[in-house]
Amino acid sequence: MVGVALGGVEGEEIEKRRRKLRVFSPEYYAVCGLGGMLSAGTTHFAVTPLDVLKVNMQVNPLKYNSIFSGLNILVKEQGLSSLWRGWGGKLFGYGAQGGCKFGLYEYFKKTYSDVFVGQDRSLIFLFSSASAQVIADVALCPFEAVKVRVQTEAKFAKGLVDGFPKLYASEGLSGFYKGLFPLWGRNLPFSVIMFTSFEHSVDLLYRNVIQKKKEDCSRAQQLGVTCIAGYTSGAIGTIVSNPADNIVASLYNKKFNSVWQAVKNIGFSSLFTRSLPIRFALVGPVVTLQWFFYDTIKVLTGLPTSGGIMDDELRTAKADVLIH
Repeated sequence: MVGVALGGVEGEEIEKRRRKLRVFSPEYYAVCGLGGMLSAGTTHFAVTPLDVLKVNMQVNPLKYNSIFSGLNILVKEQGLSSLWRGWGGKLFGYGAQGGCKFGLYEYFKKTYSDVFVGQDRSLIFLFSSASAQVIADVALCPFEAVKVRVQTEAKFAKGLVDGFPKLYASEGLSGFYKGLFPLWGRNLPFSVIMFTSFEHSVDLLYRNVIQKKKEDCSRAQQLGVTCIAGYTSGAIGTIVSNPADNIVASLYNKKFNSVWQAVKNIGFSSLFTRSLPIRFALVGPVVTLQWFFYDTIKVLTGLPTSGGIMDDELRTAKADVLIH
């Protein structure tokens, strides 16, 4: 009735807005969660061979000392199929993590925006990403525990189906979560850096490079910005999170029994350098594709692309509430 009463172009615009998925609605968070699950699960699954190599380089750096020689050793000794060990943990584990991470980030961003009115946006990005990642890693942890054992111990299990009961039988429930704190140590800094640098990179690109408002750019341009900002955020996050990633792999592989023992044996400087090249090759493209797939799903459902428009999103959401 509102659209009919106003008539003309203005009425049509309001009717279109009413038919579109509203930002910050329950349906909006559901789409973000689904988009995060699909984008994270599929991209991590696609790079399983590199992940298998990365984990083996972390737990046995003398044997697997470079990307190309490491791949040759794996294929020669264990066959081509060994490169896909742990694919279930990558697909389902990181799918669960991605759904929580992206969906809850959007939820917490709106919640903290209402709480910290007028505060620096970086604080909102920081608290939102950290809150989402804490929950996301609880979902990921059991899958990660089984995945690492499957990838580094050929006789442990074939995958999730036999790996879960075998790990539970040998180590109990604690076996699934003994790497949770190192996982938080790896993923919390990565997530905070990833989301914050992504948001600011998007702002920077629109203001100083494209010099146009997001809504004045084509969808292709917007998704291009998403890819550039996504790769930047992934590269920065990789450097920050590399020490904890090495510790997680060592703990789950039962190489060491404690974080301190892992740090002492790996060496402080090696924590930052071991497996860093393979992680750059792995994480950068994965994070870029995650953001691209995630924003493509949002665009296809009529939602704006991510980043750089938080204030506009909030105003749009308030306007939609008034219209409805």
